[in-house]
Amino acid sequence: MTKTRQGLTIIYIGDGKGKTTAAAGLAIRAAGTGFKVLYLQFVKGDWPSGERDILKKIPNVEVKLMGLGFVGILGDRKPLSAHVDAAKKAMTESIKALKSKKFDLVILDEAISAVESKLLEVSDILKIIKSKPEQVHLCLTGHKRIKKLIDMADLVTEMKMIKHPYYQGILAQRGIDY
Repeated sequence: MTKTRQGLTIIYIGDGKGKTTAAAGLAIRAAGTGFKVLYLQFVKGDWPSGERDILKKIPNVEVKLMGLGFVGILGDRKPLSAHVDAAKKAMTESIKALKSKKFDLVILDEAISAVESKLLEVSDILKIIKSKPEQVHLCLTGHKRIKKLIDMADLVTEMKMIKHPYYQGILAQRGIDY
């Protein structure tokens, strides 16, 4: 017998562009069907974000920016401990949101990147996944394949970079990259 509503754990990973865009598209689709959505960003900080700007305007979508920005790149001068504290707060907020059952879909953009940047441990992300109620959908994004996380997921999509304009000297483009 199949279940009509089974909360999925979805992971978008890879070195290619499109993970955050896929997560934002998922938020739009879910909100369009009446789902209540939390879109929580772990790392990106107040860097301009077209997807975040539009998601804030969509009914049934709540956006929370928890990160302090990219860690150790793009002029980051914050101590690692400040980034770690922000990631731990994002983790606590994620678990609280999942357990509240207020949301049908919780998207944790760059949660896996928080592990890659040594802000959280894999066990922290596993704790988030394990706190997910059965009917709630959960989506996480990041770069690296982490076997323990992939094993816990129902759906994993990898974005693979074939070519990137950055390596041709072209910087990130507003409306395309952010």
